[in-house]
Amino acid sequence: MSAHRRFVLIAVLGALVISTSAPLVRLSGVSPATSALFRCLYAVPPLLALAWLEWRKLGPMPSRARYLAWGAGTMFALDLLFWHHAIAYVGAGLATVLGNLQVFLVAFGAWVVFSERPPRPLMMATPVVFGGVMLISGVFDSAAYGANPLLGVVFGLATSIAYAVYLLLMRAVSGEPRRTAGPLAHSTLVAVATIALLSPLFGGADLMPNWQAHGWLLLLALGPQVLGWTLITYSLPRQPAALTALLLLVQPMATVSISAVFLGERPSGLQLAGCAVVVLGVLYGSRHQRDAPSTDMTAPQIENARCPG
Repeated sequence: MSAHRRFVLIAVLGALVISTSAPLVRLSGVSPATSALFRCLYAVPPLLALAWLEWRKLGPMPSRARYLAWGAGTMFALDLLFWHHAIAYVGAGLATVLGNLQVFLVAFGAWVVFSERPPRPLMMATPVVFGGVMLISGVFDSAAYGANPLLGVVFGLATSIAYAVYLLLMRAVSGEPRRTAGPLAHSTLVAVATIALLSPLFGGADLMPNWQAHGWLLLLALGPQVLGWTLITYSLPRQPAALTALLLLVQPMATVSISAVFLGERPSGLQLAGCAVVVLGVLYGSRHQRDAPSTDMTAPQIENARCPG
């Protein structure tokens, strides 16, 4: 197998692993703050072990990189708290689709912060995508799926904002693409502390969930949080930018399918139409990224490495 195909396989595998995040949150049956806390807490030991191996090979992270990773961890905590509430209100599948809005927010944020003007396709796709979000919200649909789909969209938008800031900060950390585990370990440690501190504002975290819940949370941490993120963080700097468009389609659509099969989620016809509009709009807005391979993690590549989960 060629190196290119191997990296493609690694990236797609990472996206598929991450697509199980929201269903695992639902299966755990715990509160949003509880699932956000334990998914990061259980991920810390393996990430620290990987970061230690990386430190032995590359030396310590520069101070500036550590500070940026800590700031990113704070935003990642907010991302998880908002996103896990979105799952509770609008379901695992639709909440994951809403997470892809960060592509647009990061692009426009980079315009403000880094003076990088968004490409024309992305600017044209923006109102179309937000029209899809309105369909998902259920404001035009009496049969909309979810306990409170409108509130789910509000938390989904908050998720995308927090995650956009996280990605912009992690972009600044990623000047040396060989480092993967170190920035993840630092940001995850800070995320644990931030979630613990803010959890009372988000309904509180149960520090002693039942053993069945612990099993799902452990799987959530070791699967999407550690394995999925490590695979994607490793593969993206080594891939042509066109791969990001593939990842955009793999993760949200896989989550919608998993949620329908294993959780019995049945979004309405209008919500599924909104889901298709969001995914296709993001894909169209990403068309400018289909250019030559790069060896560094570029802004568009980082933008599309989605996991609020």
